[in-house]
Amino acid sequence: MSDSQPPRPLILVVDDDRVTREFLGGLLRGNGHHVEIVEHGQAAVDRLTKGGVDLILLDIIMPGLSGVDTCRLLKSMTQDAFVPVMLVTAKSDMDSRIEGLRIGADDYVCKPFDERELLARVGNMLRLKQMHDDVTNAKHRLEKLAVLDELTGLYNYRYLHTRLNEEFKRAERYRDPLACAMIDIDHFKGFNDSFGHHTGDRVLAEVAARLRKAVREIDVVARYGGEEFLLVLPSTHFTGALTVADRVWRGVGSEPVLIDGQSYPVTVSVGVALYPSRDVKTKDQLIKAADRALYQAKDDGRDRICVFQHQGYIYRPASPPEA
Repeated sequence: MSDSQPPRPLILVVDDDRVTREFLGGLLRGNGHHVEIVEHGQAAVDRLTKGGVDLILLDIIMPGLSGVDTCRLLKSMTQDAFVPVMLVTAKSDMDSRIEGLRIGADDYVCKPFDERELLARVGNMLRLKQMHDDVTNAKHRLEKLAVLDELTGLYNYRYLHTRLNEEFKRAERYRDPLACAMIDIDHFKGFNDSFGHHTGDRVLAEVAARLRKAVREIDVVARYGGEEFLLVLPSTHFTGALTVADRVWRGVGSEPVLIDGQSYPVTVSVGVALYPSRDVKTKDQLIKAADRALYQAKDDGRDRICVFQHQGYIYRPASPPEA
């Protein structure tokens, strides 16, 4: 099978009868399907926990865990990831068939089997599974697009404020420290004028990638606008905020950005603000304080960190970043 071909769907056959297992396995494999076979309901439950199953053919009449109870368990396990269940029943077993459909089975096939009907129903269930997966994947892509900046892959401005609002409320409720760091790429307008916006966009994307590597899992890193980025640092006091800011500053400026064999030195200025502090009582004041610290760092020569605290500024003077 070539790399370009999608993997074959996996059908799980659950039946305690050896003859039925061999018949279903042979028929389905002979028509190009990937098949796994288990002999009882608990084995089906155990196999489903490993993932990768696309369709389940389930005998209703089995010792131990019945087919109906197995179906109920399987459906409760796959509420988020749709896996269709097809019941295997005797023609005379109408009550079990109805009960199985009532608790969530998606189709049924009767013994003795008509091979053409069985294969047609299997094909329909696999198409239904594929359609459901396609819709789910499209929904997830749209959800990501709604919160991510298209160019950098970082969180966008809108989602940033949603998260910042959540983190600020949590910090207020639990009296927890919260820090923000605003980051600006130095001389970026001149860079765009000299090398073009296409190259500038690639620099933005690379800086974003370096920011992601520099922050912690709990931190929020977002594109604030243009060449500006904002970090939200939950449960972070002065020393921790300065540590993250220093790691960001060094991580971006430690080596030039390489584009099509050409090296472009890039540095950033960083402004840090902390909550709670004397002049930071609200979310907007926190952002404003980080912005003021950033512009103070730029006014002082760029390529440095400035922390706003208690109406004053604490500088981390520029020095050659080290990897």
